[in-house]
Amino acid sequence: MDPKIIDLYNDYIHGEMPRRSFLRRVAEIAGGAAAATPILLLIETNYARGQQVGPEDERLELGYVEYAGTGGPVNAYLAKPANAEAALPGVLIIHENRGLNAHIEDVARRAALAGYIAVAPDGLSYVGGAPADQEAARDKFRAADRATITTDVIRGVGYLKSRNDCTAKVGAVGFCYGGGAALQCAIANPASDASVLFYGRALTAEQVAQVRVPLMMNYAGNDPRINSMIPEFRAALDNNRVAYSLHMYPGTGHGFHNDTSEARYNEAAAQLAWKRSLNFFDHYLGS
Repeated sequence: MDPKIIDLYNDYIHGEMPRRSFLRRVAEIAGGAAAATPILLLIETNYARGQQVGPEDERLELGYVEYAGTGGPVNAYLAKPANAEAALPGVLIIHENRGLNAHIEDVARRAALAGYIAVAPDGLSYVGGAPADQEAARDKFRAADRATITTDVIRGVGYLKSRNDCTAKVGAVGFCYGGGAALQCAIANPASDASVLFYGRALTAEQVAQVRVPLMMNYAGNDPRINSMIPEFRAALDNNRVAYSLHMYPGTGHGFHNDTSEARYNEAAAQLAWKRSLNFFDHYLGS
């Protein structure tokens, strides 16, 4: 696929571009509406394509829970191993810039199969929840107060720590917007015990100075906006002697872990990054 189309899609998902403009520009690059149709099938979100662990999987206990947010309850998806006989560590799964959706719920189920109590909050709960339509969800996310979203999401760490079936060891992992929020969990009160970022915003030098837990960062090789933050971020991490690991995945673009978009998804990199993330949590959370 022409990289210009993937870049255009990233601009569409993360910006204010109306869908009509996006479709028109895809057609221009592809050489016509007919040529654009199969491209759209490859690049746009298809939640059915990204279901690695089915929502009816009998190995898991699944459902929705609520915990207290800044102005009301935060709705969250819960996934945990069925019939667990002892308390388990927890993992907070933080969504992209479209709120909780079927893909993030699937990621939570993957974490649960690895032996964790996974909670995936909807940061848009305070404005009625994330719409199923991704453009509507994007626009709702942009219009909402970002600080409220982040505060409500981060409160999931304390919720997990308070559960009787959790060991009180809790990790956080997020994607895009959620990656930056996962890092902020490391300096929250209570803080995560380990945090993993997937191609999200770096902490500032002032925030890094507050970090007392290990971090892992997974970056796409072709992601100029996000990767421009790495040198300053890494210098701050080194200066403050923060324990961290940083992985770059050559040949990948922003969103490479999200398997609902065939054109952006990179299976080999996604599987490696997820394996590394689980190994990281196993080490620091004691799964």
